[in-house]
Amino acid sequence: MKKLNIGSKNLFCISVFIFSLSFLSTTNAQVNLPDFSQLIENVGNGVVNIRASKSIKKNNLENKDKSYRDHPFFDEDSPFQEFFKRFPEIPGMPDFRNIPDRPIDGAGSGFIISEDGYILTNAHVVKGFDLIKVRLKDKREFEAKIIGTDRRSDVALIKIEGERLNPMKIGNSEELKVGQWVLAIGSPFGFENTVTAGIISAKGRDLPRENIVPFIQTDAAVNPGNSGDH
Repeated sequence: MKKLNIGSKNLFCISVFIFSLSFLSTTNAQVNLPDFSQLIENVGNGVVNIRASKSIKKNNLENKDKSYRDHPFFDEDSPFQEFFKRFPEIPGMPDFRNIPDRPIDGAGSGFIISEDGYILTNAHVVKGFDLIKVRLKDKREFEAKIIGTDRRSDVALIKIEGERLNPMKIGNSEELKVGQWVLAIGSPFGFENTVTAGIISAKGRDLPRENIVPFIQTDAAVNPGNSGDH
């Protein structure tokens, strides 16, 4: 049997040749970057902007303990609550019993799931608010009512009375794969119909004591106001 002898110089030339072929093949191949414009055109009308508001009422003057427990500057469990109840007449401190009504506003996003006006959003976007307004992409506005909320899963169902609505189709999360493209359409910082893109980073995530429903992790930019988006 004749022994084949390939010198280091020849081996280097062969390696360069293979690399050159690989490079030419890559550069000649057409690179298709993702284009989400058609998807946004198809589903964007189903995403809504949600504005919620409520007023903090003047505290009940007949119930001194309640007046300090309900003032808006400290939570009910705050140690300052007990302090102000014990020393209600501290000089220079404001009288929380006589503060005027003042509005508290919230904002978020949601998406229409039925032609008769049912909308899914996050529970923290709407729960506890007196007035909920929904604004569509075509600038129409509706007052919404809360159908139900679930605190642990942070999901809320609200409803508006409107026509010519564009419901979204709910997909199957079991079919998702890590690495697939994903879009977030919502109202970050109040900027309506904002679109960001990313990939699915992981599935089945959970946080200790936070949620009973595993969530999908993504690196798409999500900011305050995106809550409830699609």
